[in-house]
Amino acid sequence: MTHVSQDASHLSRRTALAGLVGGAGAALAAGCSASSGTSAQGPAARPSVSATGSAGEATPGVMTLFKDPSFNFSGLLALGAAGFGGSEVGEVLTAVNKINKAGPSAQTYVDTFRKLGDQVSKAPEGSRPDRETKRLRALRAAQYYAQALFFVLGSDNPDSEEQLYKAGRGAWDRFCNLCDLAPVTANVPYGRTPMPVWFFRPDASGERRPTVILTNGSDGQNVDMWTYGVSAALERGWNALVYDGPGQGQLLFVDRVVFTPRWERVVTPLLDWLVARDDVDADRIALTGLSMAGNLAPRAAAFEKRIAALVAMPGCLEPWLGFPPEIRKVRTPSKAETNNIWNKDVVPGLSAADAATIKKRFEPFSVPAMLAARQGKVFTDFYTPATRIESLTITDVVGRITMPTLVLDYEYEQFYPGQPRRMFDKLTSPKDYVKLTSATGAQLHCSPMAPQQHCDIVFDWLQETLPGR
Repeated sequence: MTHVSQDASHLSRRTALAGLVGGAGAALAAGCSASSGTSAQGPAARPSVSATGSAGEATPGVMTLFKDPSFNFSGLLALGAAGFGGSEVGEVLTAVNKINKAGPSAQTYVDTFRKLGDQVSKAPEGSRPDRETKRLRALRAAQYYAQALFFVLGSDNPDSEEQLYKAGRGAWDRFCNLCDLAPVTANVPYGRTPMPVWFFRPDASGERRPTVILTNGSDGQNVDMWTYGVSAALERGWNALVYDGPGQGQLLFVDRVVFTPRWERVVTPLLDWLVARDDVDADRIALTGLSMAGNLAPRAAAFEKRIAALVAMPGCLEPWLGFPPEIRKVRTPSKAETNNIWNKDVVPGLSAADAATIKKRFEPFSVPAMLAARQGKVFTDFYTPATRIESLTITDVVGRITMPTLVLDYEYEQFYPGQPRRMFDKLTSPKDYVKLTSATGAQLHCSPMAPQQHCDIVFDWLQETLPGR
């Protein structure tokens, strides 16, 4: 330890943190990282738990693209997106082979997927692409840029984060503009920073249709919403609204607006915008939340009664519990004491890999943390973002939800194990609980290998819950 207080209470706390400082990877593996701290230097925000109990297995019961579980999980997400055109299996596996050959690291991962995004953004060699080719390639490019973006803070060029985000956003906007029926775009008021929205419709008939508001999590991009809702909604005759809220997309990386615990203030203006449209059935508006938005969407639904149905994917009562106890113990009631412990006892003992994970996990909750990470530094104020994450707890408000609710859970859920069931048990509204499992390859947080199954379950339930009139 670099500093030991003579005060007994401080000593016991610092003693408890010894495992974090001396073996940061093991501590982070509990919730922030799936790696042991000796693998590639990059954020491992998507951990895995072995199906057989073996700590060394990258992904339980499924293919292993990378030995590092964080890279493996991200690669599986890219691979799974192929079912909705959000990637190409051959392109992803070729990129995986290149990364493994070069030696998996945040740098090789970022470089390989960034180059793939650049390549797919261009016309295929020896052809003159038509509109549809350009559209589909733009969607895949958005996926590959998003893959690179996730690990960029652990690379040698963390200051390229905003530029890389804009590359992915540009690909997404090209895709949208090339759709047969381009989504309606707008800026919906939110405080002093409007939220960009993309409103997808099955056709231009103007028919009043059920509509789903798709809410992303803490590190997803718009292309993920195509895979986890937009395409499935359009195929079933639903409208779909995609948006960047605080802590997400443009509002985070460009406008520098972080997450808010009062997500109803985000959803209410979206509903105001939707119900004013003639092509929206105001009585059949559903709200879904993917990943950490399995916390955000229920929070909004507890206060915004115009939502007709809610889906939490997965249910999450306390995002703070997604961090290992060694990290949570750093926060004390005192900001000064907390930051003293953080800067003197924790940060010096972090490996480069674990530091990158911490940077990625905390940036949506703190602009200073994001800016420090872009400079290759670990933030110094731990107390403020930790307090913000804690404030996302919705245990006491779930009972206010009145609309029918579907809670999804996943076998080997990495971030929020046990929380979906806890949320389901606390709900007093009409409710259903579905657990996706390894029996059909749908295990792990958000079913990365089975988004089609995922959407089948969600939209079958929505259509049964909000039938046409």
